[in-house]
Amino acid sequence: MLHGKHFIAGEWVETPETFANEPVSGEPDRFSVGTPELVGRACEAAEAAFADYSATGRAERAAFLRAIAEEIEARGADITKIGTRETGLPDARLEGERGRTTGQLRLFADHIEDGAYLDRRHDAALPDRQPLPRPDLKMVQRPIGPVAVFGASNFPLAFSVAGGDTASALAAGCPVVVKGHSAHPGTGEIVAQAIAAAVARCGMPAGVFSLIQGGDRSVGAALVQHPRIKAVGFTGSLRGGRALFDLCARRPEPIPFFGELGSVNPVFVLPAALAANGAAIAQAWVGSLTMGAGQFCTNPGIVVLPSGEAARGFAEAARDALEGVAGQKMLTGAMAETYAKARGEMAGTEGVETLVALECGPREAAAGLMRTGARVFLERHELAEEVFGPAGLVVEAEGEDEMLAIARGLDGQLTCTLHLVPEDAGDTELGRKLMPVLERKAGRVLANGFPTGVEVADAMVHGGPYPASTNFGATSVGTLAIRRFLRPVCYQNMPDALLPADLAG
Repeated sequence: MLHGKHFIAGEWVETPETFANEPVSGEPDRFSVGTPELVGRACEAAEAAFADYSATGRAERAAFLRAIAEEIEARGADITKIGTRETGLPDARLEGERGRTTGQLRLFADHIEDGAYLDRRHDAALPDRQPLPRPDLKMVQRPIGPVAVFGASNFPLAFSVAGGDTASALAAGCPVVVKGHSAHPGTGEIVAQAIAAAVARCGMPAGVFSLIQGGDRSVGAALVQHPRIKAVGFTGSLRGGRALFDLCARRPEPIPFFGELGSVNPVFVLPAALAANGAAIAQAWVGSLTMGAGQFCTNPGIVVLPSGEAARGFAEAARDALEGVAGQKMLTGAMAETYAKARGEMAGTEGVETLVALECGPREAAAGLMRTGARVFLERHELAEEVFGPAGLVVEAEGEDEMLAIARGLDGQLTCTLHLVPEDAGDTELGRKLMPVLERKAGRVLANGFPTGVEVADAMVHGGPYPASTNFGATSVGTLAIRRFLRPVCYQNMPDALLPADLAG
């Protein structure tokens, strides 16, 4: 049952002002609006919980994470029902994302039980060393304190209330204060109910988790600026993320802002691959481009390929495939309007040819396909900016030098992809030239695939140089994500009785 309240340190809290969600069908639900005062209560409760929660054993925290996963699964039907109403996403997508969310929680449970993430080091004392003795030195990773998490619009489960940021922060031993996304507050509330049940079931301190819904920008600003918050996890737009990042940097005590801000995820199709498999690659690209109405941060919005007859065949195959794709509901009406405007601006750029421009409907995104040359692309930087939705741009390069120039001119990306024939000497040689450039541009480099679909695994990196993310050394997916919420502490000549449990003995 939805009650439309915030969850603050173990209590469901109501505020006088309310806002409504925007369901694709049925009557809207109303939810209490967050305030800076509520932020203060949640942050103080998180700080009060930190000492006890950070001192819990790894087995206890692992059990807590698994309990959250079980409580989410117990509410699976309710989550899917409200999630599809609020977002327009199909049942199968919500169910798959729920599985990813619970899988992340269990992955981090296994990860902290293993203990390797602690990076424990010990330099034994050398009292007889000359000219100076060496003290006993022990080092371990320790939790940093309360963490703020902002729910993402496009992933109502996997990057939201109990998503990867929350799971990795809780695994590290850090209480979490979540600012829910207003696009799917009902989904967020039911997930919060699951976390609340796990908190009670595992006897965790009440302030270990809070959820604040709605509110204007002052609520988000209050959260990142609260002195109890020691780090922020964010997935969203470049504009919104940069504003919060700047607030974090201007605090009296600046804190890390781990923002994932989007990407165009360029795909480079090399000559032999284009000649041998151009039509098939084009069709697969369209499938990736239009998946989920193009509302993925790994949506491959740009394809770069050598000009010529094969390039024209690629564009024709992509056009034919796109014309058969029906319009899809977007997460909100505002997002659909923004998409239609951005697609129109790209199509209206001098030197850009429109191949497909299907008509968008209310809250509905229809596919678009444009084509241009490398010189226009390099001169018009706005063509390399993210269009959040199913719009693709084919960029034709005259030779290797232009393809390399496009790669060098890219901003930071979450992903870059190469399509090549590994057995072809020409593709391999061009791939060798591109790889040193692309690995400096992206956190993940793929061969002969597409970036939509981010595997939740130890080796995954979901991040990249700015503006893909605000910290090029971090990832928001995979077990390395836990390191964002830990810091190394060295203990010198410390008696075992005073060491953290993870170091004692």
